[in-house]
Order: sequence, then C-alpha cells, then structure tokens
Amino acid sequence: MKYIFLLLSTISITLLSSCNQPATMNNTAYKTTNDTISITILQTADIHGQLDSHPELFWENGEIKFKQRGGLANIKTLFEQEREKNPHRTVILDGGDLIQGSGYAALSEGAIFPEIVKQMGYDVIIPGNWEVVYGKDIMLKVMKGYETHVIAQNMQHDLDKENLFPPYWIKEIEGIRIGFIGLNDPAVPIRQNPIFSKGVTFSGIDHHLKELIDKVKQEEKVDVLFLITHIGAFKQIDLASNEIAENVDYILGNDTHERIRDLIVGKYAKVAEPGAFGSFVGKLTLHFLDGKRVGDEYELIDVDPATYPANEPLQKMIDEAKKPYKDNLETVIGYTTTPLYRYLTVENPMDNMITDAAKWKTGADISISNGFRFGNPIVPEKGENAPITKANLWDILPINENIKTGKASGRQIKDWLEKEIHNAFSPNANERFGGWMVRFSGMRVEFDVQKEKGERVQSITVNGNPMEESTLYTISACVRPGDPLDNLCRMENLQDVIVKDYTIHDAVIEYLGKHSPISPTIDGRSYSDDLGKYSFSTIPGTNYVFE
Repeated sequence: MKYIFLLLSTISITLLSSCNQPATMNNTAYKTTNDTISITILQTADIHGQLDSHPELFWENGEIKFKQRGGLANIKTLFEQEREKNPHRTVILDGGDLIQGSGYAALSEGAIFPEIVKQMGYDVIIPGNWEVVYGKDIMLKVMKGYETHVIAQNMQHDLDKENLFPPYWIKEIEGIRIGFIGLNDPAVPIRQNPIFSKGVTFSGIDHHLKELIDKVKQEEKVDVLFLITHIGAFKQIDLASNEIAENVDYILGNDTHERIRDLIVGKYAKVAEPGAFGSFVGKLTLHFLDGKRVGDEYELIDVDPATYPANEPLQKMIDEAKKPYKDNLETVIGYTTTPLYRYLTVENPMDNMITDAAKWKTGADISISNGFRFGNPIVPEKGENAPITKANLWDILPINENIKTGKASGRQIKDWLEKEIHNAFSPNANERFGGWMVRFSGMRVEFDVQKEKGERVQSITVNGNPMEESTLYTISACVRPGDPLDNLCRMENLQDVIVKDYTIHDAVIEYLGKHSPISPTIDGRSYSDDLGKYSFSTIPGTNYVFE
C-alpha cells in the first residue's frame, strides 16, 4: 500500500506541474545511425472559426479567381493521409486565431471548438491575437479543452506574472529532438479591444525570448528548433535575421494570412506562413541522415474538397455543433450582384459596403472601420445575386459593438491617417501594427507609401470637397470596450462623442434591407499610385507574391 501511495503521489505531482514547465515527449531513447529518415511538420493558421469549406480568393494571371477551399473535416482527411504517408514521424500544429471569426464561434464563445479540435489530431497549438476575444477565463477553458499541448512564451497572468501556458514543447522522434517555442503578438492589448485581454500581460520580443531559445537549443540539446509565432510575416522575416533567433532553425509564422509557397531564408532561420481560414496547410519535410538534418522541402497544400473530401464522422460532429445557431445564422439579410471580398491592403468592396452602411445609418461625414483581414468572399454564381446571411455578417464583423460618433478637426484626421498609413506600410517591420489600411466612407484619400513618415498623405476630400484643417467633421466608428470615450478607432480627443443605441450589425442589416441588392466595387476612395488597385501584400526585401 505504501508503494501504491508513493506511486500515485508521484503521478499527481507530475500531472499538476506548473505551466512554467515544458512538455516533453520521448518516443525513443536512441539516436538513429546509418539511416535516413524524414519528419513531416503540418501547419494550419488563422482558421478564424471557419468550420466548413467556403469560397477562397486567388490572384492568377492578373485576375481575381474564386475557388472552394477549406473545411475542418476536409483538413482532417488531409492530416490522416499525410500521417499515413509518414506514420509516427508527423507533427501537426496550429498557429492561433482559431476560435474567432465566425458566427458559430462568436455565439458559442468558442465552446463548440474543443471537441472538434480534439478530433483533428493536433500535437501543439499556440494562442493568436484573437484568442483573448471572449476574455481570459474562456480562453483558458477552451484551450485546455483541446487536450493537447498549448504553448506561449510571452503570456503571463497579470497578478503573479506566471505563464499562462508552458513556453515550449519538445518531441523526440527516433532520437531526433524537435523543439517548439510559442510566441504571441506582444501588442495584443493595443490591437484588440483592451477589455479582451484583461488579466493577461504580454512580454516583448527581447532578451528573455533569446535566453529561452538558447536554453532549449543548447541545454535541452534540441536538434531542430521552431518558433511558432503570431506576429505577422514581415516581423517574422525580420526576426529570422535578428540575433535573438541565432539558434532558431525555422519560424512557422501566422497572423497576416500570407501564403508563403517557398521558404523565405533569413540570416538564421527560414520562414513559412500558410494562409488562413483553413484553406491551406503548410507542409515542411525535414530530412535527417545519421541524426543530422541534411535538407528540407516545403509545400503549401490547397485544401481542395475535391481532393480531400470531408471526414464523415467529424463533419457530422460539426453539423451537430452548429444546430443551435444555424436557423439564426443562415437567415438571409440581403443580396449582392458583385463579389464581396477583403484581401487587398488598401481598399476592398466588403469594407466599402460596411462603411457605406455606417455612414448611411449615422449621417456622419466620415465612417471608419478597421483594416481587418478576415472574412470569406461572398460570390454571385451563374448570373444570380449572392445571398448575404447573418453568418456572412459575423464572418465580416465578428465583433458586434455599438457605433459611436464624435467630431474631429481636419488636422486631427490627417494626423491620424498618417499614423494609420505608417502602421500598415512602414518599411520598418517593428513599426508595423495591426491589419491593413483603415477603411472609410465619405472620404477620398490619396497617399504615397514611399514618402517619409508623416508626409505620405497627398490629398483628402470629404464628400467631394477638399478637407479643411480647422473644420470639424462628424465621424462614426465602433466602440472599443476599454478605450477612453473620446477615442474612435485610435483617433484621440474627439468632441461631442455619442454612443448610439444600435450596433454595427444593426446598421448593416438595416442598410441591406433598404438597398439590396448591393453592388459594391473598388471605387478609388483610398488609393496609392505605388501600390495600385490590387495590392495583396507588402513585404519589402523579399520576392514574395500573394497568389
């Protein structure tokens, strides 16, 4: 009995180990010799709550094309096929922003995802900048429910500064030790509504990260070290040549939805990022000879439902999870005669519709929306108008906040635009912030991203007239809980601020009810000569092209 008690005590201590401790898995205790083996790393990123296959946008031969892609049950089929090709030598990971971005995610506050994700077979997951959207407690509950390894080096409890998750995980495959360190965006409390991340602090990309990298590579004797990062492609590429990453081999990036089809090589590490919405899976194959890495191959796999049909048991589980919300979310609220999409860095039809609706509802001179990247295309087919459902609206605007209005001078607006342009297009990776160019209605802006900071705005007109610096203009934007009342979309010190008794969803639904079918296009309200009409990405110093 004494032996049993001691054994159970030991097991209990192991299971209750602190989140500060790494997770390690040893498959074997020896080094492979005189043999070549290959290890497969599969990565999804920025799924944004998308459960099913959906239209996806591609840029081919100078034209926009739409194809059906994605679906969690389809991804599971892909995972199973890849694991069958390389059994016991395949690692599957997700890079965050999994539980936000759809109506099913929002209305369930992520609760439908743990059971589904458990069936996917992920080995390790990191939180992204949107994982905090339902608050700290729900994030922790949902991610614990995945029953797999969740890692993040730079997320701590606000009060005791203890890590929310283990900072790293090590897996050993036939004697080859592979390490993974998780890194979320340090700017989450600023990028997202401040109230979302209450109770969580985020440390920066600094000497603490380097110390951990060096420890894992040297003291843990890791053969290959991965950073799984959620900071965006430009910053990830910059980090790959920073001395902080001197002992990193690969950066598996996330956040900006870039479709990197060939590894981008930095001074110290190689960088990948596998698109978004479950439309793609990144596949990295590592080759080892006598325990030493001798080569790699990378492929971005399209999750084409024709190639990867849905796994039937998982699809059935997804369909069941959707049932409590489906009647509401599949309600048609309008129609469009033209495709609605949001992939361009400067202006998009989808955001033109949103800001036009807000301007129409509020009567403001200018209506503003963030430069979000998420939201699947809505595409008319066979000459028929495409229905817009409440589910589509949640895809486009997964945070449904009240609208507020206020007054700002022309000078305030110009200074704010200069900051927003710099946030989106700065040539310095570490000065980029958030999404793409802010969106608006009622204003036309021409800018030059090649100019110096603060000198990029070339012209502004408001409702057809040149903007006057001393004139006060009424502006509408969405409430960001946690912001000061006089802030609108990061513009400070507005006057006569009023929080409306309706939300942005209310405004769009009412607008569609009055104006459907709509036909939004890219109309030049925001334009830069050097970027052009179809700018899908800006990563200086690389040959990367969005396709």
